[in-house]
Amino acid sequence: MLELLSWAVGGILLVLSGMHLYWVFGGQKGAKAAIPSTGTDLLFKPSKIGTSIVAILLALAAWFVLELGRVVPIQFFHFFYFYGAGLLSCLFILRSIGDFKWVGFFKRKKGTVFAKWDTVLYSPLCFLLGTAILMMMLLRTA
Repeated sequence: MLELLSWAVGGILLVLSGMHLYWVFGGQKGAKAAIPSTGTDLLFKPSKIGTSIVAILLALAAWFVLELGRVVPIQFFHFFYFYGAGLLSCLFILRSIGDFKWVGFFKRKKGTVFAKWDTVLYSPLCFLLGTAILMMMLLRTA
């Protein structure tokens, strides 16, 4: 069970990292749906550096999850599995809850392309990732 969760969560995080790299290198597909907007204007314009940092952090999170599931031979994060998994789980669950205005399950701004995708995909995915990482942490310590 631990290995299966590890591969699933790690794979999803690697795909998300790859999507961010696609945008860093000039890809446009899906970019408008990935950024919160007022309906006419984007709330922010992500920089290439910021998007690169997100891609790197997602790749590191994927590696961490694969280590947590004991499916990779090289271990870098072994010294803080419990706290790291707890932190990563909290980050994803908090993202799914959102800021109560633009993102998350409890957002007030609806009707934009981002808001629709956030309701259907982004927030549920973050909740599932956070929950799966929490389950992995508990299975690992059992």
